[in-house]
Amino acid sequence: MGCRDVHAATVLSFLCGIASVAGLFAGTLLPNWRKLRLITFNRNEKNLTVYTGLWVKCARYDGSSDCLMYDTTWYSSVDQLDLRVLQFALPLSILIAMGALLLCLIGMCNTAFRSSVPNIKLAKCLVNSAGCHLVAGLLFFLAGTVSLSPSIWVIFYNIHLNKKFEPVFAFDYAVYVTMASAGGLFTTSLLLFIWYCACKSLPSPFWQPLYSHPPSMHTYSQPYSARSRLSAIEIDIPVVSHAT
Repeated sequence: MGCRDVHAATVLSFLCGIASVAGLFAGTLLPNWRKLRLITFNRNEKNLTVYTGLWVKCARYDGSSDCLMYDTTWYSSVDQLDLRVLQFALPLSILIAMGALLLCLIGMCNTAFRSSVPNIKLAKCLVNSAGCHLVAGLLFFLAGTVSLSPSIWVIFYNIHLNKKFEPVFAFDYAVYVTMASAGGLFTTSLLLFIWYCACKSLPSPFWQPLYSHPPSMHTYSQPYSARSRLSAIEIDIPVVSHAT
């Protein structure tokens, strides 16, 4: 059965999942979720841009890479609802995605290192590799949904802030990093779902196993031939008759 082998699709989905989790880590730590640009009309002063992250806040002058003000206690005093939701959503999404990666790794390791001859004593401890990948696909989809929804909300919340105050708010590149990572999680989930549905028929070389297990001694059977079947043996018994 093809579902019990390691395929290129499962390896690619595992690598894609790792890259997506790394992107979520970067998006969570980056202080570039929202920027507030303060423009001055005094020629002797420079414009100021305030970069707002989930945990820190940084204010810089135009053309400077150093923070004029670096607030490390911003995480406890966030007054913007979308960023507060992201503080809970992104770590939760990372935990879910890491659990899915662990399931993928368990499924692939169980497939790669399993014995070709089944052991009756370990029958109760066997891991269903295909089931691990299926549950991992569901978890990847959930993690992508948890991270993508509040990231999109940041864009609409910026529009709300610009209408409520002045058009000085803009979302920064951390939004794009997180949305791309969520898209990677959806792609990983889709690969695992397609593999699970197609692994039995294996219509393409992409779904073929990367290797094949050595055949076990239990897989061979001696076919019966027509000559080996027992046939009836006819025995002629002479009958002696006595003449009277």
